[in-house]
Amino acid sequence: MIGWLRRSTRVVPRLASWVGVVVLLLSALVFVYIAIAITVWRDALDRLAHPPERTADAALVLGNRAYLHGQPNPCLTGRVDAALALASAGRAQRLVFSGGVDSEDGRIEAEVMRAHAVHSGYAGPMLLEPASQSTRENLALSTAVLQAAGVKSVIVVTEPYHLWRARRLAHAGGFDRLFDVQYAAAPTSCWLRWGMAFKGALREPLAIINNAAHGYLR
Repeated sequence: MIGWLRRSTRVVPRLASWVGVVVLLLSALVFVYIAIAITVWRDALDRLAHPPERTADAALVLGNRAYLHGQPNPCLTGRVDAALALASAGRAQRLVFSGGVDSEDGRIEAEVMRAHAVHSGYAGPMLLEPASQSTRENLALSTAVLQAAGVKSVIVVTEPYHLWRARRLAHAGGFDRLFDVQYAAAPTSCWLRWGMAFKGALREPLAIINNAAHGYLR
């Protein structure tokens, strides 16, 4: 009995020490998450307040989940609507849609975006990049499509919360050295309703941490 008590008195401090380490690590992760979320939020507001000013050869719309509740995802079609507004204002000479097969519903994001543009009455030139599976691939795989079309200047269009990471991926991958790049924040209905509180935005700090851990950001 005495031996058991002696062992217990050694185990309890060790357990308390490990609990303390875990709590410290979790607190650090929460702090990092909140710091990134605030940075992304402030950048989103700044991008919304400062839309592109120069005319570009193309507006490149980055992909997102294709369908939601059996209908085209408003978080995606809202990005297309922002690109359509640029084209209507004479800011973009053509539209480029980037996004591959959506694992959740099997549809190709680029094709869903093109269909929405056509349904909205757009009759201008469009290009598709239908293979990418991430933001980094959106930019990388769209490069050849843009260059083949003779594009020199691009407006990258995506939701406000997404632009902080998109810009850094564009820089890290050399996209902004191949093209004159501007960025347009798309005020989709998802963003207008929820801001940084909807699912995509809540995941964004985690995506940033993941991209940084893999060396994709600079």
